[in-house]
Amino acid sequence: MADSQVLIAGAGPTGLALACGLLSHGVPVRIVDKADGPATTSRANFVHARGSEVLDRIAALGDLPQQAVRAMRITTYLGDKPVLRVRFGDPGIRSAAPPMVISQATVEAALRDRLAELGGAVDWSTPLSGLRQDAGGVVATLGDGTTARAAWLVGCDGAASTTRRRAGIGFPGVRLSERFLLADVRLDWDLDRSGTTGWIHPDGMVGAMPMPDGIWRIIAYDPDMAGDAADDEILQRLRRLLPERTGRTVRVTDAEWLSMFTVHRRLADTYRRGRVLIAGDAAHTHAPFGGQGMLTGLGDAENLAWKLALVIYGVAEQPLLDSYEAERRPLATDVLRSTSAVTKVNITQRPVGRFVRDRIAVPLLNLPAVQRWITYQTSQLWVSYRKGPLAERSLPLADKPRPGDRVPDGTYAAPDGSPVRLYPQLRGHWVLISTTESAACGVVRAHLADRVTILHQAGRSEVYLVRPDGHLAWRGTDPEQLDSWLTRALATGRVR
Repeated sequence: MADSQVLIAGAGPTGLALACGLLSHGVPVRIVDKADGPATTSRANFVHARGSEVLDRIAALGDLPQQAVRAMRITTYLGDKPVLRVRFGDPGIRSAAPPMVISQATVEAALRDRLAELGGAVDWSTPLSGLRQDAGGVVATLGDGTTARAAWLVGCDGAASTTRRRAGIGFPGVRLSERFLLADVRLDWDLDRSGTTGWIHPDGMVGAMPMPDGIWRIIAYDPDMAGDAADDEILQRLRRLLPERTGRTVRVTDAEWLSMFTVHRRLADTYRRGRVLIAGDAAHTHAPFGGQGMLTGLGDAENLAWKLALVIYGVAEQPLLDSYEAERRPLATDVLRSTSAVTKVNITQRPVGRFVRDRIAVPLLNLPAVQRWITYQTSQLWVSYRKGPLAERSLPLADKPRPGDRVPDGTYAAPDGSPVRLYPQLRGHWVLISTTESAACGVVRAHLADRVTILHQAGRSEVYLVRPDGHLAWRGTDPEQLDSWLTRALATGRVR
């Protein structure tokens, strides 16, 4: 008998979001972490629009937008001349969830609050030290020598994941020479806090982002600094580096957090080995540019939660879990590629690279159309699973959204006629959107029972079935085709 249906190793954003998602679906979980308690340092500090949408769908967004800093502008200087201004948060993007400059620690606190509302809690000071599998589940050995049995184990325990290593999952890639200084500090200078500022300098780039509570996040390329440098060494280096590279008079008055970050670019061979799965940094790690790390981990968690819940309740067979890797690993590949490219542009020391960056890339990046594209790409609102195993092929010119696409939030009518938003209805549920009660409603209830919510929209010609992660599962008018899609998806994890 399993002690819990799912054991989650790691109580960072990915593990906490997964626990909240599973509990929303009614799945008992246990979440453990080797740390003695919650982290207080910021680490990641940006949540893009898609991340806010995920937090909204699991009811963890709360007042985070009010706590965040709305610093959506990036100004880059070459010497003392501003050469690039990029504006994030383009109003043309169809998302009501805002991008946020906010500490990872604050996001984790909001997720822990939601976890508590759902009846969960983190077991701190409880590291995972080993595991073994059998046909019925996983036996995990914990740091104190005790064991815990679960039907499934999910490793959300970071780039140095014990879960991944003990499950025998490879993590190929490279440890690069690119080393960055990261710091959360209080500064005495005259820089505008309404946006992020960066400086291109022959010795390496430096950036300054305003954080809540008067804090500045500093990132600086510093390949000569030792990776194991003590905090005092980092602080002294920062005090010399900032005025040198920014050309400004600046005084570091206090340091909240100091770190050296060496870039690793790695991607797990597989996201699943039997009854063990991995997510977040345990599955992929990359350069910190673009705020993609926490964002991608939150997406992993949301994608996995509903699939694992259906398997646990016997509604779906285990092959459905293979679609988790099929849908999420290609995105991680794209993120590794894009963050590597951005890193190279920012730190290039070669004359040809500097010429291309300063004379070609910078003017292009000032174009409004290019800036809208950058905002859209980094937001991950574009992410689609059209090419995944759960999306039926659609005609190239078919109307959007197509199967696999993200469905934007919107207002629909509940069965009693009251207006409701789509995303809150996806908390632990699928949603069927139709004109009226129809044969399609009976089809989805036959497969999903009370795990589906019916919403209505007048004048709609097609029925939409929306997955709990906000992606379109199926659209059409024929209930028999809907029945066929559900039968194949739940039994085999493939519809194509």
